[in-house]
Amino acid sequence: MRTEDLKKLNERFNDEVFRRQNVNAIDELLTDDFVEHTPAPGQATDRQGAKDFIGMMLKAFPDMNYTIDSQIAEGDMVSSIGKMTGTHKAPFMGVPATGKKISVQFMDTGKVRDGRFAEHWGMVDVPAMMTQLGVPAPA
Repeated sequence: MRTEDLKKLNERFNDEVFRRQNVNAIDELLTDDFVEHTPAPGQATDRQGAKDFIGMMLKAFPDMNYTIDSQIAEGDMVSSIGKMTGTHKAPFMGVPATGKKISVQFMDTGKVRDGRFAEHWGMVDVPAMMTQLGVPAPA
């Protein structure tokens, strides 16, 4: 794929899945043998694991929005840096709903095959998120 097509696929994923909250779009956007290399605790590393985790995130933060600040694409990979915002309305990773707003940085890298994401690596600033939710840092 061309670099611009990789970026458009990344933007489409964020638009369809996060902005439109269409978790079923994951079936179209991730390969059948998709691999998550940085799963959250308890998350399966396959496509269904991604779908389950993202669905849980969207339930916990129903107004979630991902903003891509910058993207780099080369070969079959696309990476982005951006911000995730939302209001905590349902349990998330053992934390009961707080009603608090979060705004945290993320970094994502995806490997694309045949126009779909085949692999993913990602990082979210979880310490900042937990601080914003009022969860005390471990001693």
